[in-house]
Amino acid sequence: MRLCRVVLPDSSQVQVAYYEEQFVVPLARAMEEFARSSGQWLSAPEGDGLLELLGPDGPWHSAADQVWQWLQTLPENRRQRLAVPEEQVQFQLPIPRPNKLFLLAGNYAAHVEEGGELAKERRETFPYVFMKPPSTTLVPHRSRVPLPQGWEHGVDYELELAVVIGRRGRRIPEQEALQYVAGYTVINDLSHRTFRPNPQRVQRPKDAFFDWLHGKWFDGFCPCGPCVVAAAAVPDPQALSMELRVNGQVRQQASTAQQIFPVAAVISFISQMVTLEPGDLISTGTPAGVGHAQGLHLEPGDEIHARIDRIGTLQTTIAEPD
Repeated sequence: MRLCRVVLPDSSQVQVAYYEEQFVVPLARAMEEFARSSGQWLSAPEGDGLLELLGPDGPWHSAADQVWQWLQTLPENRRQRLAVPEEQVQFQLPIPRPNKLFLLAGNYAAHVEEGGELAKERRETFPYVFMKPPSTTLVPHRSRVPLPQGWEHGVDYELELAVVIGRRGRRIPEQEALQYVAGYTVINDLSHRTFRPNPQRVQRPKDAFFDWLHGKWFDGFCPCGPCVVAAAAVPDPQALSMELRVNGQVRQQASTAQQIFPVAAVISFISQMVTLEPGDLISTGTPAGVGHAQGLHLEPGDEIHARIDRIGTLQTTIAEPD
């Protein structure tokens, strides 16, 4: 089951819809048709949140999944009558205001190597975790992200699998960690690789680290979406193919199997320090192929398509500084 938040062309209200890549089916419309067809009325929440419709604890998860499974059995012409073409809807963030937005650095061996370091065995290291401000960096599918004013050169893409936490947890054992996952989505961890504030500065030992960190925080630098796929539809998050294209050219192509720290280990590690809450997002790092390693950076007009198997394709357009 894949769910998204959209505004339909004949409405100003955000609502939940099933996501089918080429089209969406509004949840309310699907449930009404299901009731007419089966004689079984299933209740659903009135709001536009996804967590209530997802496991492990969403009270309407079973009903939403039942209707999704029914939709998959419909003939194509009947399903199309319920559908709205993807290009006609305005996508919203799948999780609009998560309390916390964690991201990982250097979690794919090949990406670590292309950055000039050798990957260490998992038992000898630990995940590098940082955060972005969720209220200003997160933007939805098909957003236009302007380059930073005065810092136009040096922006790069990073395709990442993101975990949506569905259950509150602290000090979670790794073997139980996936039980806390509501679903998965796609994130593009945009990064300014050459950000150097105050060119006349006196160099200090930690400047390089903070240049890197601050270069992650510009407005709109975390496109996310287009949907959330329910955790139950992804039996193994370490078996997902990934591909990112810029203007149709493949730049990143990998699998989550290449992660140094798998999803369960990352969740467990973070929860040793921080209580995880429903809606928190954890983006699990990017594979090899980032532009900076090839001497390439994003320019106005660039179209980025970031795809992960079973989830979908997150589209972002780079715009002129605003």
